[in-house]
Amino acid sequence: MRLRFLGSTSEAGACPSLYETDRGTFVVQGVTLTDPEARGDLRHVLDGESAVEVPRELLVEIARRVLGVPGPSAGVADHE
Repeated sequence: MRLRFLGSTSEAGACPSLYETDRGTFVVQGVTLTDPEARGDLRHVLDGESAVEVPRELLVEIARRVLGVPGPSAGVADHE
């Protein structure tokens, strides 16, 4: 599988970041969600799965820029 960097809300392109794969899926790079209360709200977490918190503006900007969904730019750093 190959990844293509789509963007990040970090100035240095650090976490969280979003990637598109050559398989038509997306990969999120970020800090693993460790808050016990929040983890308790997750459903059906399988072995090997994790959860990553992603700012809303990252998803909005990627939807606008990559998927063509209209909307204002949220200032997501693009480091392709």
